[in-house]
Amino acid sequence: MDDTAIALIELGAVFFALGVLGRLAGRIGLSPIPLYLIGGLAFGHGGLVPLGEAGEFSHLAAEIGVVLLLLLLGLEYTAPELVNGLQKSWMAGVLDLVLNATPGAVVALLLGWGPIGALTLAGVTYISSSGIAAKVLTDLGRLGNRETPVVLSILVFEDLAMALYLPILTALLAGVGFFGGVQALGIALLVITTVLLIALRYGHYVSAIVDSADREVFLLKLLGAALLVAGIAQGLQVSAAVGAFMLGIAISGSTAHNATKLLEPLRDLFAAMFFVVFGLNTDPASIPPVLGWAIVLAVITTATKLATGWWAAAHQNVGKMGRARAGAALVARGEFSIVIAGLAVAAGTVEDDLAALATAYVLLMAIVGPTAARFAEPVVRLFQRPEPDPRGAEVDPFFRP
Repeated sequence: MDDTAIALIELGAVFFALGVLGRLAGRIGLSPIPLYLIGGLAFGHGGLVPLGEAGEFSHLAAEIGVVLLLLLLGLEYTAPELVNGLQKSWMAGVLDLVLNATPGAVVALLLGWGPIGALTLAGVTYISSSGIAAKVLTDLGRLGNRETPVVLSILVFEDLAMALYLPILTALLAGVGFFGGVQALGIALLVITTVLLIALRYGHYVSAIVDSADREVFLLKLLGAALLVAGIAQGLQVSAAVGAFMLGIAISGSTAHNATKLLEPLRDLFAAMFFVVFGLNTDPASIPPVLGWAIVLAVITTATKLATGWWAAAHQNVGKMGRARAGAALVARGEFSIVIAGLAVAAGTVEDDLAALATAYVLLMAIVGPTAARFAEPVVRLFQRPEPDPRGAEVDPFFRP
């Protein structure tokens, strides 16, 4: 058979296998991300069935997947929501950053991966999965709970922190040094400030430019604008992911709502390929040597996320059960952690073991996160006794939502 036929067969097999894995994840109540990573490990170097001709398309599809992931994440927020969320949650956000980035940085230094490796792994352990958190909150019917705005405000802070972090990491991975990193930070701050100002004052014009009553035209405009902005951002060393995120913030109102509905299937398709490609680039044989460190990081950063959510919810006078739910909702890591590790691996400036550690860590946390969210209430109830009611009846101390 010719190369085209082989590539089509390989891609067909990958997509079908991803569909099966996604259905299996839904049946067992987990995010499909860990299963997609496992699928990539099976198809990649050292796996059971290495891919050949489909590799070039897969890598381009993975890049588009990152752009769509961040574009739709930006579409979930408006500029006022970002500003208000930052004002309300900056203390919890700083605590979150310190508690959850530090373990990754320390482990990277202990493993001898140097400052850049420490900065990379710090980002991997810091950022929660907005996608998994949103799905868990929806599936468990907690969107209306008192602690949910606290969770969302922390996720907003993390996303803004990533908008500053990714350009710095990209510049350092490219070997531009300290001054290049400072320059990248300055450009990122300028871009973020400009986009927020445009979104606050002229967001309706941006929405009008990409909007269309024709679904085909609307899709072409959205996808074209996202790829253009992402490419320009990448050229400015701001990172394609941040460019897509900023474009999403600038689109608001009904246009953002319609864009989300239109792009969700494409995002799911290309994002699945992104996780597969990351798995393709990781040799399964490299995971066992770092599995112990992945478990250590999983245990520590589960505790630190729980502490972050508990403190932030308590700061907003949420009851103890709500504090536990808030912490558990933040535990999962996923798409952003893999994006960070993928940037580092693609640059070739960090140890190959970092990709293996990130894969193992995300696999663990994508499973632990939804599990913790489901069992937070029963576990807290198990270790707490009801408070006696002065009138003789027992009162559940966690009745307050």
